[in-house]
Amino acid sequence: MAIMAYILREFANEEVDITKVMLMCLIHDIVEIDAGDTYAYDPEGLKTQKAREDAAKERIFSLLPEDQKKEMISLFDEFEEYQTPEAKYAHSLDNLQPLLLNNSNDGGDWKEHGVTAETVYGRQRKTRLGSEKLFEITDQIIKENIKKGNLSE
Repeated sequence: MAIMAYILREFANEEVDITKVMLMCLIHDIVEIDAGDTYAYDPEGLKTQKAREDAAKERIFSLLPEDQKKEMISLFDEFEEYQTPEAKYAHSLDNLQPLLLNNSNDGGDWKEHGVTAETVYGRQRKTRLGSEKLFEITDQIIKENIKKGNLSE
């Protein structure tokens, strides 16, 4: 995702500190790996996601000197709060990546879990806060998968 951030940076809605965005992406993924990645369309897993991620970030970043721990936690929290241009752009990539994976496997995960187009749109609507262009691509991919029967309307 960090590489995607760099390569697609011209599509961010606003000027961003790309180094900060890349760090946010990496930090977010490290915490998710430790906490156990939550499937985006799993309502039960989403209920405990924040608590698991909070515990993971504390455990992981407590291994660092205090100043670095604060910096890493601050970057993770900024990503989660979705307020800065960097966080919005990083989130647009975090939304786009699994969409691309589902598209590449012919909607396999969506079909397996009975995910609807409306559910995917619900998750993807915030993509446009970080990148209108990436949302346009997202919209095209969703529409193509509806036509293919990979997503029901």
